[in-house]
Amino acid sequence: MQPFHLAFPVTDLEKTYEFYHGLLGCPVGRSSDRWIDFDFWGNQLVAHLVDEPGTEPTHNEVDGKQVPVKHFGAILEMDEWEALAEKLKNHGIEFIIEPYVRFKGEPGEQATMFFLDPCGNAIEFKSFRDFGQIFAK
Repeated sequence: MQPFHLAFPVTDLEKTYEFYHGLLGCPVGRSSDRWIDFDFWGNQLVAHLVDEPGTEPTHNEVDGKQVPVKHFGAILEMDEWEALAEKLKNHGIEFIIEPYVRFKGEPGEQATMFFLDPCGNAIEFKSFRDFGQIFAK
């Protein structure tokens, strides 16, 4: 699988650095006083400083939960997902959607969790016991 590149707006680079590098453990690449490159599980995630926050994202219902339409994230191995969920809980992260397994017993069964970064960007981390189910219908 090829790595992706995603740029997203933030309103506070220091809090963004502390969250992505300090809490999530993402190594830092290039940076300036207006942006920071993070190694987000092998992908290039670029936080760009903006002076005004964007509008509140809309939501769609998925498995009975209100999922933010505007979000990004990573698919992790199950043990890594479980360890991250525990770390975030212990750190007191407020979840939009608490860690759980959705679509149980159906194609695409997956563990998922949603939370916000310090600038209000929605992040989803998910895992599949069988990575062959990522695009299952």
